[in-house]
Amino acid sequence: MEQIKKQQIANALQKYAERYESQNKAAVAIGVSSSTVSQIINGNWELIKAEMWRKVASAVGFKSEKWEAVETVDFQIMTKILTDAKDNALVMAITGAAGSGKTFACKQFADNHKQVYMLCCNEFWNRKTFLQELCAAIGINSNGMTTAEMVYSIVSRLKKQSSPLIILDEADKLTDQLLYFFITLYNQLEDECGIILTATDYLEKRLLKGIQLQKKGYNEIWSRIGRKCVPLRGVSAADVVKICEANGVTASKDIDAVVDDCDSDLRRVRRKIHAINKKNQAK
Repeated sequence: MEQIKKQQIANALQKYAERYESQNKAAVAIGVSSSTVSQIINGNWELIKAEMWRKVASAVGFKSEKWEAVETVDFQIMTKILTDAKDNALVMAITGAAGSGKTFACKQFADNHKQVYMLCCNEFWNRKTFLQELCAAIGINSNGMTTAEMVYSIVSRLKKQSSPLIILDEADKLTDQLLYFFITLYNQLEDECGIILTATDYLEKRLLKGIQLQKKGYNEIWSRIGRKCVPLRGVSAADVVKICEANGVTASKDIDAVVDDCDSDLRRVRRKIHAINKKNQAK
């Protein structure tokens, strides 16, 4: 791995570590030793293996591929909501179509604010896995802890912080067991920690159906998020044009091709721009 790229990763790690109270807590969040974090930040790279560089780069969100991000309308909406939730310990759910940029907006917010902890949820998580992931994100070493001890440690740590925020991205993937556990977190941290759930509109449909069927906990969850989900507007043609121009696609016919092809999905926008730029470079 070339020195320039290593320095870029080290810079990204430095910025990442600044979000935590100490480098030790940042190391726990990444899943490496505190000495590794210190060595990389301080330029002592002789003993750092390529695998470790890749692990750290992935953990801190470093990507060498050049891509110019653009603040879409939904990005701006989400940033305002996340800021409000963090500053005022609000609990809310945001819904938007797949590819609308929810995860990107959350990552950007977490990258630029201290005491913001983002989890990308998975279907296979159980309560213990969820708590281990949350402990790691906060910088708590959960090795050997029971479920109760993890809950106590998480709540205790967050209550000592100024305006912490938990972001549960892709919350529609959480099992019922973990959605019930959301109630426990809310009750323990009410008015002291913001919690944001992001998901597709399936989450709202699931909650409303659960309420209709009188499923355990669903009405309580719905109440705690304010009895509504905040819908995003979706990717507009104007958003796509800005992204194209920022990433080297400026010809009208090429921009039109991206707009027509993307189906309001930012992942498709990126792929189409890549294909057009590759084609133009080959000419």
